[in-house]
Amino acid sequence: MENLSVGQYDLVYNAFSFGFATLAAATIFFWLGRSQVTARYKTALTITGLVTFIAAYHYFRIFESWSDAYVYVDGTIQATGTPFNDAYRYVDWLLTVPLLLIELILVMGLSRSETLSRGTRLGVLAALMIALGYPGEIASATSGRWLWGGLAMIPFLWIIYELFVGLSKSIEGQPEDSRGLIKMARNVTVASWAFYPVVYFAGAIGLGDASSDVIIQVGYTIADIIAKAGFGILIFLIAVRKSHYEQENETLTVPIK
Repeated sequence: MENLSVGQYDLVYNAFSFGFATLAAATIFFWLGRSQVTARYKTALTITGLVTFIAAYHYFRIFESWSDAYVYVDGTIQATGTPFNDAYRYVDWLLTVPLLLIELILVMGLSRSETLSRGTRLGVLAALMIALGYPGEIASATSGRWLWGGLAMIPFLWIIYELFVGLSKSIEGQPEDSRGLIKMARNVTVASWAFYPVVYFAGAIGLGDASSDVIIQVGYTIADIIAKAGFGILIFLIAVRKSHYEQENETLTVPIK
C-alpha cells in the first residue's frame, strides 16, 4: 500500500468516515427505538444497537490507523512507516457477525429451546468463519488467501443452509404481516455476506497492490454498512410490526366486562 494515488487515498479515507458516521447514527436510532417495541423484542434491538456501536468504534480506530499510515507531501501520498492496522476489522467481525445472526433469531420470538439451539449453532459457525478467514487476510502468498478463504466458505455455506432450510418452517409460522420482512432480513444477510468473499479474493486475482487494497477497504465498508445498519433497520421494522400485531391481538382477546 505504498503507491496510492491521492484519489485512492481520499476514496478510502472518505469511506471510513462515512462508515463511522452511519454506524454511530444507527446505534443511537436503534437504542432510542427500544421504546417503540414491547418487552419481548427490546433485547433484539439492544443487540442491534450493540452491533453498530462495536462497528462504529472499530471504524473510528481504522480511520485513525489509516490517517497515521500516510502523509500528504508535495502533491503525493507517502507512507509514514506506521503500518495500517487492518486487524480491527476481524476483531469487529468476531464480535458482531455472531450477534447479527442472534438478533435475527431473537426478533422472531421463537421458543426458548429453539432460540438457544439455533442462536448457539449460528453464533459458533459465524465465529468459526471469521477465525478461518483471518489467516488468509494476512497471508503473504495468494495461495494462503485461497486456502483459508476456501476453508472459511464451509461454515458460511452451512449458515446459508441453516437460514434457508433450517429456519424455513419457523419463518412460515411468523405473523403474516411480518413474514415478508423476516425473509427480506434473511436475504439481505446472505446477499451482503456474499459480497465479502468477492472483496476477500480481490487481492488474489492479479490486481495491482494499490488497486486491490482500495477495493478491499471500500468494499468491506459498503458491505459492513448494509450488513449492520441496513440489516438493523429491518430488525427494527420487524420488532415494531410484531409488537403492534401482538398488542392488537391482546386487545381483541380481552373480555368485555
